[in-house]
Amino acid sequence: MARVLLDSTVLIDALRGRSAAARIRSLRRTGDEPWVCVISIEEIWRGVHPDEEHVAGRLVRGLRLAPLGVTEGVRAGSWRRDFARRGITLHQADCLIAAAAVGTDARLATGNPDDFPMPEVAVEHWPVGI
Repeated sequence: MARVLLDSTVLIDALRGRSAAARIRSLRRTGDEPWVCVISIEEIWRGVHPDEEHVAGRLVRGLRLAPLGVTEGVRAGSWRRDFARRGITLHQADCLIAAAAVGTDARLATGNPDDFPMPEVAVEHWPVGI
């Protein structure tokens, strides 16, 4: 069974009833296991509408939670430092999400693949908004 960590863009798309919703439902049928990082939960909850809270809660409860610990913090900080030396700014949240994906040996499903240039991250582009 392969793991797929869903980032915030994919989760928001699913909450809005767009294409990611059906794709997430199909993961289990294809033998893939959907995961989430607490960073993405915070990001979607920050923008969730009050009438969506129940649906958002059901969505995240149906996903495995990727741990964030010292190893992931070191990995995320190293990426930010190394990319900054090359003049590339990476966001803390994206680095932590990517580190969670690497730490759980998961592909990272995102609507923003350019936000995850780290070579260790297996990025899967899920176009959103359609």
